[in-house]
Amino acid sequence: MSELLRTYEDTLSAIGRGTDGNGLRQFISFRVGAEDYAIDILAVREIKGWTQTTVLPNQPDYVRGVLNLRGAIVPVFDLRSRFGQGATEATAKHVVVIVAVGERLIGLLVDQVSDILSVSPDSIGAVPETSLRGDHRYLAGIITQGDALVVLLSLDTLFDTMPGEQPAHETAA
Repeated sequence: MSELLRTYEDTLSAIGRGTDGNGLRQFISFRVGAEDYAIDILAVREIKGWTQTTVLPNQPDYVRGVLNLRGAIVPVFDLRSRFGQGATEATAKHVVVIVAVGERLIGLLVDQVSDILSVSPDSIGAVPETSLRGDHRYLAGIITQGDALVVLLSLDTLFDTMPGEQPAHETAA
């Protein structure tokens, strides 16, 4: 993982605004179970190994707890659980991707960080409608990498509405 993290840091310092200088958008890809997901590289602040969190009472199942990141208290969300696939049995091989969502820092518990993807914006396909019951608002697109598909997540909408909360744009003034 240290080599990937070093590559990530080199790439992040080189890209400036989320592109690689050739108009390609850049994403960090990671695995949750057997599936590959990606998020915008500019949202990523840090990638760290799994450490135990402090559990807070009365939280949704996907909230693993909080951790202290150099004085900042960061909630850690289990993406496997958030996607309705059960809780992750976290081990030392799992990682937490620290991301900025608006002005909040959030940790994403994932199985492993895979790669840095550079893709043309027009090569990001739309998410197909699969059912009326599915919650697809946090899926931003699908990236094709050879024979594999990588699901692009929208962090803004993934954490916009938590159970029991109203979206920020619908709260009373």
